[in-house]
Parts: sequence; structure tokens; C-alpha cells
Amino acid sequence: MKLAVASLLDLTLADLLPVLAEKLKAGACPLCDKCDGRCEARARELLGPRATGWAERFQTGNPAAELAGRIDHTLLKPEATPSQVESLCREAREQRFASVCVNPRYVPLCVQALQGSGVAVCTVAGFPLGATTPGAKAYEAREAVRAGAQEVDMVLSIGLLRAGDDRAVRREIARVVRICHRKGALCKVIIETALLDDAEKVRACRLSVAAGADFVKTSTGFAKAGATVYDVLLMRYIVGEKAGVKAAGGIRTLADAFKMLVAGANRLGASAGVQLVAEIRGSL
Repeated sequence: MKLAVASLLDLTLADLLPVLAEKLKAGACPLCDKCDGRCEARARELLGPRATGWAERFQTGNPAAELAGRIDHTLLKPEATPSQVESLCREAREQRFASVCVNPRYVPLCVQALQGSGVAVCTVAGFPLGATTPGAKAYEAREAVRAGAQEVDMVLSIGLLRAGDDRAVRREIARVVRICHRKGALCKVIIETALLDDAEKVRACRLSVAAGADFVKTSTGFAKAGATVYDVLLMRYIVGEKAGVKAAGGIRTLADAFKMLVAGANRLGASAGVQLVAEIRGSL
């Protein structure tokens, strides 16, 4: 598979530059101390090394396996049935996805179905609104890791964040993080970018890192929009290498996946994981 650095970079910039142009019109952009009209140059500077790295990964070795290992194969619909979850697990075994991401009641089923596969079981807490009590989120996380979940994606308290109660938001995240880490599980914090302005996204990322979260995640997939290239770039810029970035919501094509990876995601939440891997195999 021939993926040039320039093609990956241009693909990502095509989504990013119009957004940066709007930020420039509005005033300052969080990616710079002060917008000076050099948004494209700054974006290329930030994205270039990652475009090079991903091009090299996909030009050598096994591109399909490389992509599959970044995907959380997701089924969080309320109408999902046990048989559909079992099918999700079979697909995850076959494709060797990073994890399956399911609602809490299906954790035991997935743990059994994926035993010995190397595929992690991921579940959610405070999902999808983030408006349950801190105790409820902690209980969900505790029950999940006791049942064998290796990753918990928790929704932070969006309303409290917007109200400026950073102390409460950080304390709630830290409580879930401690529960996860005691059992060796990862904690990802869903900040629901579609409901936040840039300053709130920055605060959410900083609070998550300060509370010990392993990842920040863009979206539940149940809000008005999902992951965007701009939000992933911003989140990576803020957390640096202190945490992972998971892009989720609306990733349906290989081009979508490439753009999120180049922007800074190292995990992709997608219900279309099988199609994404089939697409990359078809391009080999």
C-alpha cells in the first residue's frame, strides 16, 4: 500500500484549514498564543511528523493489522441484543481489534466470549449524558472492572464543567480513575466536544490529565456531532504525550480514520471497524 506523506497531510488539512480560517476571523485560536495569519504553517508544523509516522507504518508491515489494533469496535445502541454483542465479539476476534466497547450489562458476556483473544473489553460509565452522580459513576466503574472490563470510558459532568466547577469535575474523574487503576484498567474521559467551546475543551483535557486519566475522548456518539479533525488536534496539542486521545463518533470511512490518526488520535471508536479494515485491505 502506497500512502505518501503529502497525501495524508493534505487529506487532513482539507478538513482542518477551513476551521482554522474561521478561528482566525473570530480572534485567537487555542493552537497559538495569538493568531498571526500563519495558521496553515502552524498546522503543517503540528501535523507533519504524525503524517510521516503513519505513512511509514502503512507502507510497511501489515497496514490492516496496524489499523485494527487502533479500533475500539463499538456497539452502544440501547436496542443492542445479546446475539448482536456476541457477533461484535466474533468480529473483534477475527480482526484483532484493540477492544470491544459495550454497555455495562454486556461486560460478562464479552469477557467470556473474548477470553484468550487479546481483545480488551471496554465499557462506559455515566453514559451518555454524564449527568449521573459521582457515586453512580464510581459504582458503574467498580462493577465493570470487577466483572472483567479492562477499560472504562466515563462521561464527565458536562454541565458542571460549563458552570466552571473544575474542582468537582476533577474530583469525579479522579475517583473513577482510582477505581480503574486498582484493577489495572484504563480510564478514558469523554468530554463531548460538540457541546463545548474551545476554552471548555482545553479545561476538560487539562482536568482529565490532572486527575490521572489514561485517555481523553471526543464524543459519546449520541450528541449532535462526533469527532472532528480540529478537536482531535486541539486535544492532542493540550495533553501532549501525557494521555492518549480517542476519536469517536462518525468515523465511517478509511479517509476519516486516516485524518483522525494524523490529527493525533491513537485510538478510534467506531461501529464500522470491519468496513474500515476491509477498505484498507482492498487498497493493498
